[in-house]
Amino acid sequence: MEAEEKRNPFAVCARSSLVFMIMAVPVLPVLLTSRSALAEQSKEELARAAQNPVANMISMPFQNNTNFNIGPDDATQNILNFQPVLPITLNDEWNLITRTIFPLMWQPVTEATPDGGYSTDTTFGLGDTTFTAFLSPQKPGKIIWGVGPVLLIPTATDDVLGADKWGAGPSVVVLTMHGHWVIGSLFSNVWSFAGSGDQDVNLFTWQYFINYNLADGWYLTSAPIITANWEAPSGEEWTVPFGGGVGKIFKIGKQPMNAQASAYYNVEKPTNGPDWQLRLQLMFMFPK
Repeated sequence: MEAEEKRNPFAVCARSSLVFMIMAVPVLPVLLTSRSALAEQSKEELARAAQNPVANMISMPFQNNTNFNIGPDDATQNILNFQPVLPITLNDEWNLITRTIFPLMWQPVTEATPDGGYSTDTTFGLGDTTFTAFLSPQKPGKIIWGVGPVLLIPTATDDVLGADKWGAGPSVVVLTMHGHWVIGSLFSNVWSFAGSGDQDVNLFTWQYFINYNLADGWYLTSAPIITANWEAPSGEEWTVPFGGGVGKIFKIGKQPMNAQASAYYNVEKPTNGPDWQLRLQLMFMFPK
């Protein structure tokens, strides 16, 4: 198999470094404070905060998504997302909740062989970064919401790991908490506007989330990520997973943690899309 065309390493390094530095500035003061500053919240309160995308709480989630049976060779793709959430207090009424997703990818690349079979190699590296900023009220009513821009940053280290396009669009989150339930949806659409990639980006994402909180920090969850690639051929646009899992709030010393495991089957997918996904997540929480 011919080697894939590599991105300019200096440009990729510059983009990635800029994103990491922007994220690090507001994080350092929090991480350097005494652990005694971690609020003594109940597991139920921590669970609700962990399940609220616009909670006024710093969190550091590591989410691993393994996608099975991709393409004609039934290959496996793995994406480890580091997705820090950093709230910024604007004034007494408004917060700005920033969420950045850095994907570390193991991407299968499958080609046909002369004997009629398939050969699959794996490309490893950083994918494109996604940054979202939600403007959200500090004191919401029964309906909690946030709205703001989403930005696609071409940080991929290989052409097969990203689109090599800058993109932007709107993002909206809305949710409610009632009794043991936390229910909501997150919507976004990204359009490319610059970059040297051959394929334009026009991607719709909808993640609904349904959580039911149990005793002692346990909870049931369903949070599939539904996508529509509007640039794909007719009939190949949608990926629609269905499934769920279980999570647990716990502490290591005084450090609150959130662990979660879930599985999703794709009831609708492109021809070479994965059949199903296993999602594992570990979140470090820093409540105020």
